[in-house]
Amino acid sequence: MSARKEGTDADRSSGVSLFDLLSLDDEDNCSDELNVETPPASAQRKLASFLSESGNELCADCGAPDPKWVSVNLGACVCIKCSGAHRSLGVHISKILSVNLDEWTEEDVDNLIKLGGNTAVNLKYEDSIPNSCRKPQPDSSIEDRTDFIKRKYVMQQFLNTDEQLSCPFTPEVIHCSSTGLNSVVEKKYLNSMRLHNFGQAFLNTRKRKDAEQKSAKKSSSTAGMVEFVGMIKVNVVSGTNLAVRDMRSSDPYVMLSLGNQSMKTRVIKSNLNPVWNEKLMLSIPSDVPPLIVNVFDKDKFSTDDFMGGAEIDIRPLVSAAKALDNGNANGPAKQIEKMEEGKDKNTLVDNETIMVSEGKAKQTIALGLQNVESGELQIEIECVALTQ
Repeated sequence: MSARKEGTDADRSSGVSLFDLLSLDDEDNCSDELNVETPPASAQRKLASFLSESGNELCADCGAPDPKWVSVNLGACVCIKCSGAHRSLGVHISKILSVNLDEWTEEDVDNLIKLGGNTAVNLKYEDSIPNSCRKPQPDSSIEDRTDFIKRKYVMQQFLNTDEQLSCPFTPEVIHCSSTGLNSVVEKKYLNSMRLHNFGQAFLNTRKRKDAEQKSAKKSSSTAGMVEFVGMIKVNVVSGTNLAVRDMRSSDPYVMLSLGNQSMKTRVIKSNLNPVWNEKLMLSIPSDVPPLIVNVFDKDKFSTDDFMGGAEIDIRPLVSAAKALDNGNANGPAKQIEKMEEGKDKNTLVDNETIMVSEGKAKQTIALGLQNVESGELQIEIECVALTQ
């Protein structure tokens, strides 16, 4: 009897001890998970360390302090004004990302670090700037910036002359045969490569001289450029009850336009309630035009069909971002201003509010599409002032 009682007590005590142990394990696991640095946080930490290195604390092109934009394929840290000029070059030459707005992975940061930063970039692309060419300053116009940046990265007029004349193939790669036949071919090949490199160097020198002669004149391609007051990041979330343009469905995509800029989302096949969750970024001209949103149905053999559109007045959002940048809208999340419904006949926006949270001016909008039988878009807009 006593043995059975002791066994019961032991089972009860062991059960309690097991529960306690499991609870302790859960707490330890939770604490371990909290102590482990998440990949985005680790990437941001490495990115911040990279930006603080010597040479990266100033814009690679104009010398403005504390640049918040990066050309990930060139490895240059640039200010928001120069980032607009970089965007005009195309992503095949310079792909611009925001330090604060874009999501960085550790692989992205590691690839950026391998490029060496502003010091390595300028040693390569600014090796021989002629006296007649002046590097832009933080207060230079957009025309001066664009002219210099095109000459620097597109025409590559300031490259090291030795680098232009270097042969892309090293002699160690070529092996001569005992017959001597390959050596004759190799000599001809190397001579042709030298002629090619000398010709390329001559062309680059000619381009440089032509640019020096025209330095006082502004390029016609930059004559119509305007100053930018900030950047707008648009997250196209989803569409609801979009119009049918094919037999039973549509292949929709969204086109955003702001001034002379246009960007579009990917096409989603056969879906009237598509989910994009795609972020697009545009520069905001100084006159702050409306953001034009259009939806189209992608067709292979004919013109894409219109599926509705709308215009959004982003001036209140820009004003909120400027107030935030000036330190007038700090603190916890709060409402700044309401959108006025029906400002334009082509605009139908739910009465959403502009919120300031975590140092950013944001707005979530349910956008009713106009000039179409049905359709609504859910989008999120975030505005960044010029100095951020």
